[in-house]
Amino acid sequence: MAQRMHDIHPHIISDDEKRYPHAPLGGKQSDWSKEHHVTVERMLAAMDEAGVASSALVQAATCYGYDNNYVTDAVQRYPDRFTAVCTVDVLAPDAVQTVKRWTERGLTGLRLYTGGSKLEFDFSWLDDKRSFPVWEHAGASGLSICIQARPPAFPIVTKLARLFPRTRIVIDHMARMDTTDGPPYANAAPLFALSDLPNVYMKVTPRSFDLANSGKASPETFFPKLVSVFGANRCAFGSNYPASEGTLKQIVDRALANLSSLKEADRNWIMGGTAELLYPKLA
Repeated sequence: MAQRMHDIHPHIISDDEKRYPHAPLGGKQSDWSKEHHVTVERMLAAMDEAGVASSALVQAATCYGYDNNYVTDAVQRYPDRFTAVCTVDVLAPDAVQTVKRWTERGLTGLRLYTGGSKLEFDFSWLDDKRSFPVWEHAGASGLSICIQARPPAFPIVTKLARLFPRTRIVIDHMARMDTTDGPPYANAAPLFALSDLPNVYMKVTPRSFDLANSGKASPETFFPKLVSVFGANRCAFGSNYPASEGTLKQIVDRALANLSSLKEADRNWIMGGTAELLYPKLA
């Protein structure tokens, strides 16, 4: 591929729990972060094997909560390979100052963790007005915000996208939208409707590949539909490694196979180009 590959959704966990203590959101640590975690050194080796040039490390909130020290330390050590997508309490009175503090350490994006793994989903706080200063700051500072969303959150996502048009919003795992009905993918109409919001992007992950290979769906029909609706320059690959099954190389190979029916230029956008729009430090 002519375009360098980037990954906007890997996670790292340190072996040094004393230096990086565990404090998962919700109080229960995710199984994957306990059983098959990957340190920053092992992540670099996996990236080299898979041909991934650089990555936006997503804070493992189900292990570290709001303590972003490990991902930001990784950026400090390897600034040419990583940038950090951090998790903060956006409802806190000093949230903007907290974001600025992590930005000095390598933050170029935020992730709003609404649930999953060991934490029940709760979208009710996403449009709490106490978070609005962070949204405004993100737009003014060029910080992308990822949301662990599901379809019930789409009205809130729409509201936020309209309130903060300068802020890029990335929908993790394509909201795990049901695509099993197959073409023309009527079940995914609520997801496709988000394409009317120019600052909303889709994160294509192994979960997306699972759904595109389920029921009446197929990668050859779903991903061309996705690109025709959003444009490839609003879709970006994220491995979810090591939370997702397989090595990073296996996940990348699976991504390329699932996107093989697309034009090369569109694959290049999804596997690298869009990442550089969302996180310019990766370029």
